[in-house]
Amino acid sequence: MTDDATLRAQCAHTLDATPFTKLGGRTADRYIGKVRDCLMIDGERTIIVTDRLSAFDAVVGTIPFKGQVLNQLAQFWFEHTKAIAPNHMLRVPDPNVMVARDVTPLPVELVMRAYLTGVTSTSIWKAYESGARTFCGHALPDGMRKNEALARPILTPSTKAAKGDHDVSVSRDELLAMGRIDPETFDRAAEIAAALFAEGQRHAAKQGLILADTKYEMGLDADGHIIVIDEIHTPDSSRYWYADDYLERLVRGDEPRSLDKEYVRRWLANEAKWSGDGPPPVMPDDIRVEAARRYIASYELVTGTTFVADPRPPLPRIAAAIGAS
Repeated sequence: MTDDATLRAQCAHTLDATPFTKLGGRTADRYIGKVRDCLMIDGERTIIVTDRLSAFDAVVGTIPFKGQVLNQLAQFWFEHTKAIAPNHMLRVPDPNVMVARDVTPLPVELVMRAYLTGVTSTSIWKAYESGARTFCGHALPDGMRKNEALARPILTPSTKAAKGDHDVSVSRDELLAMGRIDPETFDRAAEIAAALFAEGQRHAAKQGLILADTKYEMGLDADGHIIVIDEIHTPDSSRYWYADDYLERLVRGDEPRSLDKEYVRRWLANEAKWSGDGPPPVMPDDIRVEAARRYIASYELVTGTTFVADPRPPLPRIAAAIGAS
Protein backbone atom coordinates (compact mmCIF):
# COMPACT_ATOMS: atom_id res chain seq x y z
CA MET A 1 0.00 0.00 0.00
CA THR A 2 1.27 3.49 -0.86
CA ASP A 3 2.23 5.23 2.40
CA ASP A 4 0.25 8.15 3.81
CA ALA A 5 3.12 10.62 3.43
CA THR A 6 3.16 9.98 -0.32
CA LEU A 7 -0.63 10.31 -0.54
CA ARG A 8 -0.65 13.60 1.38
CA ALA A 9 2.19 15.03 -0.70
CA GLN A 10 0.32 14.07 -3.88
CA CYS A 11 -2.76 16.04 -2.78
CA ALA A 12 -0.98 19.15 -4.09
CA HIS A 13 -0.03 17.52 -7.40
CA THR A 14 -3.13 15.69 -8.61
CA LEU A 15 -4.06 15.60 -12.29
CA ASP A 16 -7.02 17.98 -12.40
CA ALA A 17 -7.04 19.00 -16.08
CA THR A 18 -5.08 18.59 -19.29
CA PRO A 19 -4.22 21.28 -21.88
CA PHE A 20 -3.47 18.99 -24.82
CA THR A 21 -5.03 19.63 -28.24
CA LYS A 22 -2.54 17.84 -30.53
CA LEU A 23 -1.11 14.36 -30.95
CA GLY A 24 2.10 14.01 -32.94
CA GLY A 25 1.76 17.63 -33.98
CA ARG A 26 -1.70 17.08 -35.49
CA THR A 27 -4.83 18.73 -34.11
CA ALA A 28 -7.17 16.17 -32.52
CA ASP A 29 -10.86 16.34 -31.68
CA ARG A 30 -11.08 16.98 -27.96
CA TYR A 31 -13.76 15.92 -25.47
CA ILE A 32 -13.74 16.66 -21.73
CA GLY A 33 -15.82 14.33 -19.57
CA LYS A 34 -16.37 14.27 -15.84
CA VAL A 35 -13.25 12.19 -15.22
CA ARG A 36 -11.66 11.54 -18.62
CA ASP A 37 -10.13 13.93 -21.14
CA CYS A 38 -10.17 12.47 -24.66
CA LEU A 39 -8.31 13.22 -27.87
CA MET A 40 -9.67 11.59 -31.04
CA ILE A 41 -7.68 11.14 -34.24
CA ASP A 42 -7.49 8.49 -37.00
CA GLY A 43 -10.16 6.28 -35.44
CA GLU A 44 -8.40 6.12 -32.09
CA ARG A 45 -9.41 7.69 -28.80
CA THR A 46 -6.58 8.64 -26.45
CA ILE A 47 -8.17 8.64 -23.00
CA ILE A 48 -6.40 10.49 -20.20
CA VAL A 49 -7.87 9.41 -16.88
CA THR A 50 -7.59 12.35 -14.50
CA ASP A 51 -7.77 12.36 -10.70
CA ARG A 52 -11.14 14.14 -10.77
CA LEU A 53 -13.88 12.50 -8.73
CA SER A 54 -17.51 12.64 -9.83
CA ALA A 55 -20.37 12.20 -7.35
CA PHE A 56 -24.04 13.08 -7.65
CA ASP A 57 -23.37 13.82 -11.35
CA ALA A 58 -20.85 16.58 -10.55
CA VAL A 59 -17.07 16.86 -10.23
CA VAL A 60 -16.36 17.32 -6.53
CA GLY A 61 -12.55 17.45 -6.40
CA THR A 62 -9.48 15.28 -6.96
CA ILE A 63 -8.10 12.16 -5.25
CA PRO A 64 -4.36 11.35 -5.24
CA PHE A 65 -3.41 8.70 -7.84
CA LYS A 66 -7.06 7.98 -8.61
CA GLY A 67 -6.55 8.22 -12.36
CA GLN A 68 -3.69 5.74 -12.27
CA VAL A 69 -5.76 3.28 -10.25
CA LEU A 70 -8.79 3.55 -12.53
CA ASN A 71 -6.80 3.23 -15.74
CA GLN A 72 -4.78 0.24 -14.62
CA LEU A 73 -7.75 -1.50 -13.03
CA ALA A 74 -9.74 -1.01 -16.26
CA GLN A 75 -6.78 -2.51 -18.12
CA PHE A 76 -6.86 -5.54 -15.81
CA TRP A 77 -10.59 -6.09 -16.33
CA PHE A 78 -10.53 -5.51 -20.09
CA GLU A 79 -7.85 -8.18 -20.41
CA HIS A 80 -9.69 -10.47 -17.96
CA THR A 81 -13.05 -10.28 -19.79
CA LYS A 82 -12.02 -10.02 -23.45
CA ALA A 83 -13.23 -13.59 -24.06
CA ILE A 84 -16.71 -12.59 -22.85
CA ALA A 85 -17.06 -9.41 -24.89
CA PRO A 86 -14.78 -7.35 -27.14
CA ASN A 87 -13.62 -4.04 -25.70
CA HIS A 88 -12.08 -0.85 -27.01
CA MET A 89 -8.61 -1.10 -25.39
CA LEU A 90 -5.64 -1.03 -27.76
CA ARG A 91 -2.67 -0.09 -25.55
CA VAL A 92 -1.71 1.62 -22.27
CA PRO A 93 1.29 3.92 -22.88
CA ASP A 94 1.19 5.68 -19.49
CA PRO A 95 -0.28 4.95 -16.02
CA ASN A 96 -3.00 7.55 -16.69
CA VAL A 97 -3.58 6.86 -20.40
CA MET A 98 -5.41 4.26 -22.46
CA VAL A 99 -5.51 4.35 -26.27
CA ALA A 100 -8.73 2.81 -27.53
CA ARG A 101 -10.82 2.27 -30.63
CA ASP A 102 -13.13 5.19 -31.24
CA VAL A 103 -16.65 3.77 -31.57
CA THR A 104 -20.14 5.25 -31.42
CA PRO A 105 -21.36 5.12 -27.78
CA LEU A 106 -24.80 3.71 -27.02
CA PRO A 107 -27.02 6.38 -25.41
CA VAL A 108 -27.61 4.33 -22.28
CA GLU A 109 -25.72 3.10 -19.23
CA LEU A 110 -26.31 -0.55 -18.37
CA VAL A 111 -26.49 -0.75 -14.58
CA MET A 112 -26.41 -4.20 -12.98
CA ARG A 113 -27.55 -4.45 -9.35
CA ALA A 114 -27.45 -7.40 -6.96
CA TYR A 115 -28.21 -5.57 -3.69
CA LEU A 116 -30.76 -3.08 -2.37
CA THR A 117 -28.37 -0.20 -1.70
CA GLY A 118 -27.20 3.29 -2.64
CA VAL A 119 -27.39 6.92 -1.49
CA THR A 120 -27.97 8.82 -4.73
CA SER A 121 -31.39 9.97 -5.89
CA THR A 122 -31.31 7.34 -8.67
CA SER A 123 -30.39 4.44 -6.36
CA ILE A 124 -32.65 1.46 -5.89
CA TRP A 125 -32.58 1.91 -2.11
CA LYS A 126 -33.83 5.50 -2.25
CA ALA A 127 -36.74 4.38 -4.43
CA TYR A 128 -37.53 1.45 -2.13
CA GLU A 129 -37.26 3.60 1.00
CA SER A 130 -39.79 6.04 -0.47
CA GLY A 131 -42.30 3.22 -0.94
CA ALA A 132 -41.66 2.05 -4.51
CA ARG A 133 -41.99 -1.70 -5.03
CA THR A 134 -41.14 -1.64 -8.71
CA PHE A 135 -37.78 -0.37 -9.94
CA CYS A 136 -36.99 -0.10 -13.62
CA GLY A 137 -39.69 -2.67 -14.34
CA HIS A 138 -38.53 -5.15 -11.66
CA ALA A 139 -40.90 -6.09 -8.83
CA LEU A 140 -39.45 -5.86 -5.31
CA PRO A 141 -40.90 -7.64 -2.24
CA ASP A 142 -41.91 -5.91 0.97
CA GLY A 143 -39.80 -6.23 4.10
CA MET A 144 -36.33 -5.83 2.63
CA ARG A 145 -33.62 -3.94 4.49
CA LYS A 146 -30.92 -1.68 3.11
CA ASN A 147 -27.92 -3.53 1.63
CA GLU A 148 -29.79 -6.86 1.46
CA ALA A 149 -29.21 -9.09 -1.56
CA LEU A 150 -31.85 -9.10 -4.27
CA ALA A 151 -33.33 -12.42 -5.33
CA ARG A 152 -31.17 -12.21 -8.46
CA PRO A 153 -29.10 -9.54 -10.24
CA ILE A 154 -31.22 -7.13 -12.27
CA LEU A 155 -30.49 -4.71 -15.10
CA THR A 156 -31.65 -1.15 -14.42
CA PRO A 157 -30.82 1.04 -17.43
CA SER A 158 -30.01 4.69 -16.99
CA THR A 159 -30.17 7.57 -19.42
CA LYS A 160 -26.85 9.29 -20.11
CA ALA A 161 -27.35 12.87 -19.00
CA ALA A 162 -25.38 15.80 -20.34
CA LYS A 163 -22.57 17.02 -18.09
CA GLY A 164 -24.15 18.83 -15.14
CA ASP A 165 -27.51 17.07 -15.47
CA HIS A 166 -28.72 13.99 -13.62
CA ASP A 167 -29.04 10.48 -15.03
CA VAL A 168 -32.50 8.90 -14.83
CA SER A 169 -33.15 5.22 -14.13
CA VAL A 170 -35.70 3.74 -16.52
CA SER A 171 -37.18 0.37 -17.46
CA ARG A 172 -36.45 -1.35 -20.75
CA ASP A 173 -39.89 -0.42 -22.06
CA GLU A 174 -39.48 3.23 -21.03
CA LEU A 175 -36.07 3.42 -22.67
CA LEU A 176 -37.33 1.91 -25.92
CA ALA A 177 -40.32 4.26 -25.90
CA MET A 178 -37.88 7.18 -25.84
CA GLY A 179 -36.53 5.97 -29.17
CA ARG A 180 -32.93 6.16 -28.01
CA ILE A 181 -32.02 2.58 -28.89
CA ASP A 182 -33.58 -0.26 -30.87
CA PRO A 183 -34.75 -3.43 -29.06
CA GLU A 184 -32.26 -5.78 -30.72
CA THR A 185 -29.24 -3.65 -29.82
CA PHE A 186 -30.46 -3.13 -26.27
CA ASP A 187 -31.09 -6.84 -25.70
CA ARG A 188 -27.65 -7.77 -27.07
CA ALA A 189 -26.05 -5.20 -24.76
CA ALA A 190 -28.12 -6.50 -21.83
CA GLU A 191 -26.83 -10.05 -22.40
CA ILE A 192 -23.25 -8.80 -22.43
CA ALA A 193 -23.82 -6.79 -19.22
CA ALA A 194 -25.24 -9.84 -17.43
CA ALA A 195 -22.30 -12.03 -18.51
CA LEU A 196 -19.72 -9.43 -17.47
CA PHE A 197 -21.41 -8.92 -14.11
CA ALA A 198 -21.51 -12.65 -13.42
CA GLU A 199 -17.78 -12.91 -14.08
CA GLY A 200 -17.11 -9.79 -12.03
CA GLN A 201 -19.00 -11.22 -9.08
CA ARG A 202 -17.23 -14.58 -9.42
CA HIS A 203 -13.77 -13.03 -9.48
CA ALA A 204 -14.59 -10.60 -6.66
CA ALA A 205 -15.81 -13.45 -4.45
CA LYS A 206 -12.56 -15.33 -5.07
CA GLN A 207 -10.71 -12.23 -3.84
CA GLY A 208 -12.84 -11.90 -0.68
CA LEU A 209 -15.03 -9.12 -2.08
CA ILE A 210 -18.65 -8.57 -3.07
CA LEU A 211 -19.36 -6.77 -6.34
CA ALA A 212 -22.69 -5.28 -5.31
CA ASP A 213 -23.46 -3.31 -8.46
CA THR A 214 -21.78 -1.74 -11.46
CA LYS A 215 -22.44 0.12 -14.68
CA TYR A 216 -21.26 -0.60 -18.19
CA GLU A 217 -20.96 1.64 -21.20
CA MET A 218 -20.91 0.17 -24.68
CA GLY A 219 -20.65 1.34 -28.26
CA LEU A 220 -21.05 0.18 -31.84
CA ASP A 221 -18.13 -0.22 -34.21
CA ALA A 222 -18.38 0.38 -37.96
CA ASP A 223 -19.67 -3.18 -38.49
CA GLY A 224 -22.39 -2.84 -35.86
CA HIS A 225 -20.64 -4.99 -33.27
CA ILE A 226 -21.15 -4.07 -29.62
CA ILE A 227 -17.90 -3.03 -27.93
CA VAL A 228 -17.40 -2.48 -24.19
CA ILE A 229 -15.95 1.00 -23.62
CA ASP A 230 -15.00 3.56 -20.96
CA GLU A 231 -14.11 1.44 -17.91
CA ILE A 232 -15.17 -1.79 -16.28
CA HIS A 233 -15.47 -2.88 -12.63
CA THR A 234 -13.50 0.07 -11.27
CA PRO A 235 -14.28 1.82 -7.95
CA ASP A 236 -15.87 4.66 -9.94
CA SER A 237 -18.32 2.46 -11.81
CA SER A 238 -18.80 -0.27 -9.20
CA ARG A 239 -19.63 -0.84 -5.58
CA TYR A 240 -17.26 -3.24 -3.81
CA TRP A 241 -17.77 -4.55 -0.27
CA TYR A 242 -15.62 -6.76 1.94
CA ALA A 243 -17.27 -10.18 2.09
CA ASP A 244 -15.94 -11.38 5.46
CA ASP A 245 -18.16 -9.25 7.69
CA TYR A 246 -20.97 -8.35 5.29
CA LEU A 247 -23.66 -10.52 6.95
CA GLU A 248 -22.65 -9.51 10.46
CA ARG A 249 -22.89 -5.83 9.57
CA LEU A 250 -26.19 -6.36 7.73
CA VAL A 251 -27.75 -7.90 10.83
CA ARG A 252 -26.53 -4.99 12.98
CA GLY A 253 -27.82 -2.45 10.48
CA ASP A 254 -24.32 -1.13 9.80
CA GLU A 255 -23.13 -0.09 6.36
CA PRO A 256 -20.88 -2.65 4.63
CA ARG A 257 -17.17 -1.90 4.57
CA SER A 258 -16.69 -0.46 1.11
CA LEU A 259 -13.86 -0.05 -1.38
CA ASP A 260 -15.41 2.46 -3.75
CA LYS A 261 -16.32 6.11 -3.95
CA GLU A 262 -19.36 5.47 -1.76
CA TYR A 263 -17.13 6.65 1.09
CA VAL A 264 -16.97 10.11 -0.49
CA ARG A 265 -20.68 10.07 -1.38
CA ARG A 266 -21.52 9.37 2.27
CA TRP A 267 -19.26 12.17 3.46
CA LEU A 268 -20.87 14.58 1.01
CA ALA A 269 -24.42 13.54 1.90
CA ASN A 270 -24.08 13.01 5.65
CA GLU A 271 -21.31 15.34 6.79
CA ALA A 272 -21.29 18.10 4.17
CA LYS A 273 -25.09 17.89 3.62
CA TRP A 274 -24.64 18.10 -0.16
CA SER A 275 -26.24 15.82 -2.73
CA GLY A 276 -25.76 17.56 -6.04
CA ASP A 277 -27.48 20.92 -5.82
CA GLY A 278 -25.30 24.03 -5.93
CA PRO A 279 -21.50 24.10 -5.83
CA PRO A 280 -19.89 21.11 -4.09
CA PRO A 281 -18.06 21.57 -0.78
CA VAL A 282 -14.28 21.51 -0.60
CA MET A 283 -13.04 18.08 0.43
CA PRO A 284 -10.51 18.13 3.29
CA ASP A 285 -7.22 16.37 2.61
CA ASP A 286 -8.09 13.74 5.23
CA ILE A 287 -11.09 12.70 3.15
CA ARG A 288 -9.05 12.75 -0.07
CA VAL A 289 -6.29 10.60 1.46
CA GLU A 290 -8.75 8.07 2.90
CA ALA A 291 -10.48 7.87 -0.48
CA ALA A 292 -7.09 7.28 -2.13
CA ARG A 293 -6.36 4.46 0.32
CA ARG A 294 -9.62 2.78 -0.68
CA TYR A 295 -8.99 3.18 -4.40
CA ILE A 296 -5.53 1.67 -4.05
CA ALA A 297 -6.83 -1.14 -1.82
CA SER A 298 -9.45 -1.99 -4.43
CA TYR A 299 -6.75 -2.33 -7.08
CA GLU A 300 -4.59 -4.54 -4.91
CA LEU A 301 -7.43 -6.75 -3.67
CA VAL A 302 -9.02 -7.20 -7.09
CA THR A 303 -5.80 -7.83 -9.04
CA GLY A 304 -3.81 -9.55 -6.31
CA THR A 305 -0.83 -7.34 -7.14
CA THR A 306 0.79 -4.31 -5.52
CA PHE A 307 -0.15 -0.89 -6.89
CA VAL A 308 2.97 1.08 -7.86
CA ALA A 309 2.23 4.81 -7.97
CA ASP A 310 4.08 7.08 -10.37
CA PRO A 311 4.53 10.39 -8.46
CA ARG A 312 6.27 12.24 -11.31
CA PRO A 313 4.57 15.45 -12.54
CA PRO A 314 1.76 14.04 -14.69
CA LEU A 315 1.49 16.53 -17.55
CA PRO A 316 5.09 16.33 -18.88
CA ARG A 317 5.12 12.57 -18.31
CA ILE A 318 1.89 12.07 -20.28
CA ALA A 319 2.98 14.47 -23.04
CA ALA A 320 6.18 12.49 -23.54
CA ALA A 321 4.35 9.14 -23.54
CA ILE A 322 1.76 10.02 -26.20
CA GLY A 323 3.40 12.87 -28.13
CA ALA A 324 0.82 15.40 -26.97
CA SER A 325 1.04 19.17 -26.99
